Amino acid sequence: MQLSLETFLGSGQDPESNQYRVLQGLKTLTDEFGHNRLYPTLSELIDLLNSLNLLLQETSSLDQQLPQQLKHVDLKNKKLHYEDVGLNRPDFRRVMELIRWAIPYIQKAIEEGTEIYDFVDENIAVEEVGILPIYREEGYYFVPEHREALLHLLRYEATLYTSGNERFRTLKTNIVDTIPQPGVQTSPESLKLELIGRNKDLPNPATFVCETSLEFPFYATILPVAKRKLMTRVFS
Repeated sequence: MQLSLETFLGSGQDPESNQYRVLQGLKTLTDEFGHNRLYPTLSELIDLLNSLNLLLQETSSLDQQLPQQLKHVDLKNKKLHYEDVGLNRPDFRRVMELIRWAIPYIQKAIEEGTEIYDFVDENIAVEEVGILPIYREEGYYFVPEHREALLHLLRYEATLYTSGNERFRTLKTNIVDTIPQPGVQTSPESLKLELIGRNKDLPNPATFVCETSLEFPFYATILPVAKRKLMTRVFS
């Protein structure tokens, strides 16, 4: 990650240099999108944007709560003039100005990554293999890597849990086998039966296959998007 919250928090001096550093960091990240590599770049950019927006909100709220220091007494107009303590320092103001300046650029970079994500999502389908059992939280998932002419056989475990008023979904996967994809392919049904015979702890596993013709990077793009689509099917 070429860009982080610390990049902004340590930017109290030299605004032009700081802006250049931010733009260079964004270019490095968006170059990943130019190679159709989404993760972890897209999620890191989204996390960074959320952190910067939260920092602006918290700073605004804190600014209203901080005490003010008497700066000048205007006897003629019978007014007291105050100055803010702490958050009004020049170096802190420069940090906040840099954040406000950078947010539109970060948003634009996220939009670029989101367009790629949407394209991949539209070109991936998740189909069931055989009859699905009632219990779908564990099973197998077959995901192709067309660049290398491979088919990855994944075992997955999905979890739905509640924290406070929020509900969260998690999906753990691990590759149990990888097979080449020659001209004559083994059917998904045959692969499922083979895995059942090999792993007795899942005698009737939910099994899905990812169907796509895309030749995008597997670990950086295809697999993360395919996993999100699987989550939707499991918890539908």
